[in-house]
Formats: sequence, structure tokens, C-alpha cells
Amino acid sequence: MTNAVTKQHVDTRPRQRPGSTPQSTWRYAVAGLSASLVGLGLARFSYTPLIPALIAAKWFSASDVVYLGAANLAGYLAGALAARAVADRIGAVRALRAMMLLATLSFFASSAPVSFTWFFAWRFLSGLTGGIIMVLAASIILPRVSAARRGIVGGVIFAGVGLGVAASGTLVPLLLQQGLQQSWYGLGALSALLTLASWWNWPAEARADAAPPLHHAKHHHASTAARALLVQYGLNAVALVPHMVFIVDFVARGLGQGIAAGSRYWVLYGLGAIVGPLVSGHLGDRAGFGPTLRAAFLIEAAAVLLPTVSTAPVSLIVSSVVVGGFTPGIVPLVLGRIHELVPHSSEQQRATWSHATTSFALFQAAAAYGFSWIYAQTGGDYLVLFGLGGGAVVLALAIDLGLALIVPRSS
Repeated sequence: MTNAVTKQHVDTRPRQRPGSTPQSTWRYAVAGLSASLVGLGLARFSYTPLIPALIAAKWFSASDVVYLGAANLAGYLAGALAARAVADRIGAVRALRAMMLLATLSFFASSAPVSFTWFFAWRFLSGLTGGIIMVLAASIILPRVSAARRGIVGGVIFAGVGLGVAASGTLVPLLLQQGLQQSWYGLGALSALLTLASWWNWPAEARADAAPPLHHAKHHHASTAARALLVQYGLNAVALVPHMVFIVDFVARGLGQGIAAGSRYWVLYGLGAIVGPLVSGHLGDRAGFGPTLRAAFLIEAAAVLLPTVSTAPVSLIVSSVVVGGFTPGIVPLVLGRIHELVPHSSEQQRATWSHATTSFALFQAAAAYGFSWIYAQTGGDYLVLFGLGGGAVVLALAIDLGLALIVPRSS
């Protein structure tokens, strides 16, 4: 019994860091959940159900509102690129706390339409917080988790995204009854409470473990699969953009069902996003992250393309829930796959995850601006956007299957 406990202790805490007990690991996971809830769930996704209200209140034109939504994704890219440098300069935990504070401030700053430039800047900064949180939160928590539980713990961390989506979908319509400005105030207050609640629950700072030289020779085949994974993760980001940015407006204005109906589908999207990372993380732990990721691409492709086939309520419900589930649900799968492909170096795992997040952000920002342009050029043809998104994830699946044939051992 003693030897077994000692072995588990060494496996989950290579340097026996203080406070890295299983109980504290779950406390860290809750802090990570709060961070993803603020920086991703609220700072990014609460904007989507606000789009019709921003247009109706004449704060900005329809085309301007779409470009402002894309500003958040551009900020996310900048955050992903800057995350490691920020962590090196001030420490990962301080960076996470600072980003949660900045995200909170962005809500209050967005409560008045001072100008397009003002709003664009704050939407960009809110995206920046999400990019930095995405890179840093899991990377300082998962090394303290045993390999058998990384999927489910990662799922808990990124369930915050879904909680943010669901919260915004339920709270925003209620807050809008008090006014658009009051909606931003309410989101800011919720973000402040979450920031305060997580403040003392982060793990102590620790330097990344260096990659042992003796493992360098083992990374050749894995690096091929890892490079492909970066592209696949980026293509997955493209697939998520139509639902992430347009689904509420598609239902509200495109189908003429109104803001309330659009918000209901956004709540369904959020409910899927709460459950998605928990389910995908658990399945990754049980079946392996490679096969689970492959199945995820196939299911996601069908869900993204479904509105192009049918806009019946049941079709939109299935599409919203499934795509919502994969919005954060793909994250623990990719994280787990990285740990499979780069098993010997936590520092290389962190670097690969940083590159993966950057790839996701780059593809997502490009798709957001590209789809915004296509939306304007086609006079608001939403179905073209869903078709392009579905094609992107089909390509991700094709790359995975092709790689499995070329390098069977990496699949």
C-alpha cells in the first residue's frame, strides 16, 4: 500500500511540489474552470446573444457588429502568441489573475458605445485574455494530474467555456430587459465574483521541467503527427466559427424567429458546451485520445453541416448541442493527444500546446474575418458559412486518416 501511494505521488508530482495532493488538484481545476468561464465563456461568448440587441439599439451597424465580434478572435490570437512571454515575465499565476481582471474591466468598458475604435479595442483585449488563459491554465494544472485522469480534469477546466455560454444565454435576455448597458454591467459583476473566488486557488509557481536529452531521438515520428495535429486543430477552429458567431443571428434574423428564439438555441449550445468536455475527456481517458479525436471530427462535421440540410427545430437543436459540445470538448482531446505524442517532456508538451492554441487562434481569426466578408458579399447567406465550416472539419478528418495510413504507429 505504501509503495503504491508513493509511486502515484511520484507520477503526479515529479518534483513533489507542495500542495499537489489529489484534493488540491481538484481545487486547481475549479480555478481553471473559473478562468475559462471568465476569459472564454463570458468574455467571448456573451457577445453572440448581444449581437441582435446591439444592432436593434443602433449602437453599431450590422456589418460593424460582426467585425467587432471578429476583433475578439484577433485578440485571442495575440494572447496565444504572447502567453508564454507574459508568463516568463510575471509568472503564470499572476498572468492568469491579471487576465481575469482585464476581462472583467472589458465588460464595464463596453457598457457605452463611445466609438467603434473604443469598442474594437476592448473586444480585442477581451480576446487577448482568453488566449492567454487558454495557454496557461491547463499547462500549470495538468502536469500535477496522473495520466489516467488528465482527460476528465481537462474537461472540468474547459467546462467553464460551456458554463459561460449557458450563463450568457440565460442571463443576457434577462439583463436586456433592464437595458443594453445594464447587460454589460451584469456580466462584469459576475466576472468580478469569479475572479475573486479563484484568486487563492491556483497552484504555487513552479518552473517547467526541462526535456531530458535522452528522449530527443524518440520525437521524430511524434513530431510528424504533432505537426498534423496543429493543422487539424486549426481547421477545427474554422468549423466552429459559423455557430460561435452567427447561430443566434441566423435564428433571430435569418429565420425571422426573433432574439428570444435565437437565445434559446444559444442556451442549448451552452448546455452542450458544459457536458462536451467532460464526456470527451472521459472517453479519451478510456479509449485513447487518438481514436476519440477521430470520432469527434466525424460527428462534428455532421453537426456543423446539418443546418444546410434542414432548419427544422429538431435539426437546429441537435446541431447547436453537438457543436456546442465540441467547442470546448475538442480541447481535452487535443491536450491528451499532445501528451500521447510527446510523453517524456512536460516543457515540450507546454510548447506544443502553445503552438496548438496559436494555430487554433490563427485559423479562427482568419475564418471570422473571412466569413464576415463572405456574409457581407452574399447578402447574409448563412448556409454558405455552415457549408464552409463543415468542409473544414472534413478536411481535418481526412488528414487524420491519411496520417494513420502513412504512419500507422502515430495514430
